Amino acid sequence: MSYQVDENGFYGEFGGAYIPEILYKCVEELRQAYLPVIESAAFQQEYRRLLRDYAGRPSPLYYAQRMSRKYGCRLYLKREDCNHTGAHKINNAIGQILLAREMGKTRVIAETGAGQHGVATATVCALMGMECEIFMGKTDVERQHTNVERMRMLGAKVNPVTTGNMTLSDACSAAIRDWCCHPSDTYYLVGSTMGPHPYPDLVARLQSVISEEIKVQLQDQVGRDYPDYLVACIGGGSNAAGTVYHYMDDERVRIVLAEAGGHGVDSGYTAATIHRGRTGILHGSKMLVMQTPDGQIEEAFSISAGLDYPGVGPMHSNMAKHGRTQVLAINDDEAIHAGYEMTRLEGIIPAIESAHAVAALGKMTLLPDDIVVLTVSGRGDKDVETYLKNKEMAKEYGDF
Repeated sequence: MSYQVDENGFYGEFGGAYIPEILYKCVEELRQAYLPVIESAAFQQEYRRLLRDYAGRPSPLYYAQRMSRKYGCRLYLKREDCNHTGAHKINNAIGQILLAREMGKTRVIAETGAGQHGVATATVCALMGMECEIFMGKTDVERQHTNVERMRMLGAKVNPVTTGNMTLSDACSAAIRDWCCHPSDTYYLVGSTMGPHPYPDLVARLQSVISEEIKVQLQDQVGRDYPDYLVACIGGGSNAAGTVYHYMDDERVRIVLAEAGGHGVDSGYTAATIHRGRTGILHGSKMLVMQTPDGQIEEAFSISAGLDYPGVGPMHSNMAKHGRTQVLAINDDEAIHAGYEMTRLEGIIPAIESAHAVAALGKMTLLPDDIVVLTVSGRGDKDVETYLKNKEMAKEYGDF
């Protein structure tokens, strides 16, 4: 079977566009526009130029020698943390801002959790001279203060959201409400593979530059264009989608995804959506959703602001349901420990989101000849305070 989206915007039973009537025109306009625009020669030429000259792509594929010895495999790190703005989010933001401009939109809104998508959106809006407004949960505004100030420096208005548990899911809801009120001039620049069709497919296509580069870089470095394992963290799913896109239907490649276990899958304080979720509707898409027995959305919890989303996009919901991916729940303490480990062994401070993927290595059974590609989705500058507040979880790495 193929795990790609079908012509109706579904991945198996997941996907679609479950939206209020007031948004129908906006979503339909986008659906009709996105493929003709992004597949055009003019778009591809400008998109590729900006990825190269502005974002700094291709991002390196780095052989992690010390961690390879520790885990008994051949570990390569796909360094999305080296991109302009510090994460994979810029790949999608550049593509969507070009699409918004082509559609004649003058105002851009976005949701953000860890702040990296907000920074990327504010960055491309500054580049294109567009008005920008970011919705961010008040909890995340407080724990990602540096990214908030970066957005403001770039000219964006940041709106703290005070509903729910004041994190990513609530920011998404606030952005959708704003879009309902400003349908004619506003483009909603979604940051992950969630939301109504065509957003999951659009974001996955724009992030697929990650796996496109992995194929070329592996061929150059190891003599073949596929790994034995791909490893990535997953919240809504954009970084994971980009990592696996060109390997989704390649059964030679095993896919391991790390979601946020929080305090534990059964603790009541978790964002392990694939472990805990069941089919439901959230933010315009049918996907796996953490919910109460009567269908109310449960609040997600994670030390990682970018992974505490109570749903997971339809692409990943479908792949998980059919066993294409192995999904591991990584608890907060395991992620902090893994972040310090990468820092001390490779001199790379990963975002706490990425540290969840690093922690997955310790739960895998690997052989010396296994080629493992792990995507470092973002850099850890934004998380230094969180790392320091929780340093007791990584005592073996010494004096702080």
